[in-house]
Amino acid sequence: MSVRRIWASLSTLTLAAVAALGMAGTAVAADSAAAGGYVALGDSYSSGVGAGDYLPDSGDCRRSANAYPQLWAAANSPTSFAFVACSGATTSSVASGQLGALDSSTALVSVTAGGNDVGFADVMQDCVLGSEATCISSVDAAIAKMNNSLPGSLDSLYAGIRAGAPSAQVVVLGYPRFYQLSGSCVAGLTEAERAAINNASDVLNGVLAKRAADAGFTFSSVVDEFTGHELCSGDAWLHSVTVPVYNSYHPTVAGQSGGYLPAFRSVL
Repeated sequence: MSVRRIWASLSTLTLAAVAALGMAGTAVAADSAAAGGYVALGDSYSSGVGAGDYLPDSGDCRRSANAYPQLWAAANSPTSFAFVACSGATTSSVASGQLGALDSSTALVSVTAGGNDVGFADVMQDCVLGSEATCISSVDAAIAKMNNSLPGSLDSLYAGIRAGAPSAQVVVLGYPRFYQLSGSCVAGLTEAERAAINNASDVLNGVLAKRAADAGFTFSSVVDEFTGHELCSGDAWLHSVTVPVYNSYHPTVAGQSGGYLPAFRSVL
């Protein structure tokens, strides 16, 4: 049996139920942000899936005590803190289910959204279980969504955030590249598949940055922080295929504290 088939067979058991994922602007000082309320919106990259220590009242949203919003709030003591990010969230579910946490006293908002809109979890399942051609075709379909439908969905979400928190600094955080190319991995995806997935992350981050800038929000990339800590780096801050399955392709504790938190802090 080939290495790829062995890995695919193992991954079938875990990825069959893979959970959905979950530059411009004027920065304010962290102490000014802390002087008002802070609201953390978004998907699993903001809720902290993969970082463990899930808050008992968060249910399937899996909000982690180790997630960057929780870490920032603990260090800066904002006057109020609403942590409403949720695993599996899309731009529309953030808009319909999370914006109620915003009000006129909100001084700071963070958000990750867009990965689930383009089906990134399905892409990873196709790449793990399918052929190289299937993988790259799935990646290309996701990129088409990023370029065609996602910008309008982001514009709608960002308009809702601004309406709900008219005076807040809004920080849109991006997504890491998943793989270090020519790295230490000896099994799993091909180098062409890894490169295609990384390119899709770059395209997604570019769309997020442009829509954030047009909305007057601050975009913060996490690519620099995760460089040297991708899968196949030997010091990964991302889970590969793992059990429980919802942790797969999400930041570890180190990914939240060493990746997302510094990227968030750097623009405040």
